[in-house]
Amino acid sequence: MTLVVIIAYFLLLLGVSRLATSRSNNNVFFRGERKSPWYMVAFGMVGASISGVTFVSVPGMVIHSGFSYLSVCAGFIPGYFIVAYVLLPYYYRHGVTSIYTILKPLGQTAYKTGASFFLLSKLLGTGAKFFVPCYIISLMLGWHIALTILMLFSLVWLYTRRGGIKTLVWTDTLQTLCMLAALVMIMWEVGHMGHISLMGHMGLMSQVGQSFMGISPVSLVLSFLSGAFIVIVMTGLDQDMMQKNLTCKSLRDAQKDMCSYGFAFLPVNALFLLLGAMLVALSNQQGMPLPSNPDDLLIRYALEHVPIIFLLGILATSFSTVDSSLTALTTTFCIDICERPDDERLRKVAHLAMAVLLALCVFCFSLSDTSSLIDVIYTLVGYTYGPLLGLFSFALLHNRKSRYAPVVCIAAPVLCYVISTAVSHYTTYRMGYELLMLNGLLTYCGLWLTRKVG
Repeated sequence: MTLVVIIAYFLLLLGVSRLATSRSNNNVFFRGERKSPWYMVAFGMVGASISGVTFVSVPGMVIHSGFSYLSVCAGFIPGYFIVAYVLLPYYYRHGVTSIYTILKPLGQTAYKTGASFFLLSKLLGTGAKFFVPCYIISLMLGWHIALTILMLFSLVWLYTRRGGIKTLVWTDTLQTLCMLAALVMIMWEVGHMGHISLMGHMGLMSQVGQSFMGISPVSLVLSFLSGAFIVIVMTGLDQDMMQKNLTCKSLRDAQKDMCSYGFAFLPVNALFLLLGAMLVALSNQQGMPLPSNPDDLLIRYALEHVPIIFLLGILATSFSTVDSSLTALTTTFCIDICERPDDERLRKVAHLAMAVLLALCVFCFSLSDTSSLIDVIYTLVGYTYGPLLGLFSFALLHNRKSRYAPVVCIAAPVLCYVISTAVSHYTTYRMGYELLMLNGLLTYCGLWLTRKVG
């Protein structure tokens, strides 16, 4: 049954792809012909930004940190407004297809370094995000995870290879709808099984206030600021997230779509946390111990009681993440690394090569062990996206070339790691999402110190 659902879902995506894309060329693949309706982009971006890891990990967060993750999500909102009214006008004014062309004034080495850091960041981040769905689906199929990875990436490659970004605007809309439907149906089933009434839901929501009682104001502020910077970097400085926004007909349309889906993340993540609280309450009712791995909270229930609904949600969130990552990686490689935006043969080869590299990254993550992959992803963001934050800040504020951009962009994350380790060793404080801000600041300072004067 699991394989039938996967094939049926793939055929549905393939059908939408064929209807959305009547022809295939680089203008369609990279730019979507600049004709995307803003409301379709906005709705589809909700699903594209909520990965399979979010679907699994966020409910489990309530076990150790309650609803405190909402402080990070609250910071997302001002982050999206900054992207909409600071970065988007800059991108539209320069008519970019790849946002990393903005780094060209810093010199060819800085430009290539920025694009290369994006490739590295996206490969690692997507590998971490897609591992959990692959692992779950391999359990449901009874297959080895390597075979599952191969099958899923083959399906994603097949429905994205013709239309690229134009296909994704429409398939992501469908996938967001499937993700939200799966979330609501799982919550309904958990509520029915646990006899959780409307008053019961209100009682669970009262845990929101309790979650923040034991957290210091400094930590809350840092979490809020980290949320804003995570959005600025993971959306505003990420070709993956920005590419769909740049397919809108005008800057005004792109700003409307950015602000619209920016407001959606707080309530959607609150629903995921509420689902986690419901699952904890159900476990307590049934006398079941909570899992040692928070990610298993939803998996344990879903695989036993709602496997098909859960599979639909996992497919929707994971496919919408991987297909956009694959398209963005192909775009950056062709336009920024090779600087051959019109070479269709290169685009086709690069698209296949990036699918293979992503599959290898997922397989490597399958060999690791971690308790919560969402924390792993944000840690990777702090170390790999920090140099992008510094590079873009320097490019927007100064029209100066940097002589040692690659050295600076490598040294900053290393120094961040040293500082983080020292702070953990000599104090009780543990650096988290704020690593991103520190990394970006160190990169910016390094670029300024090594700038060419005159």
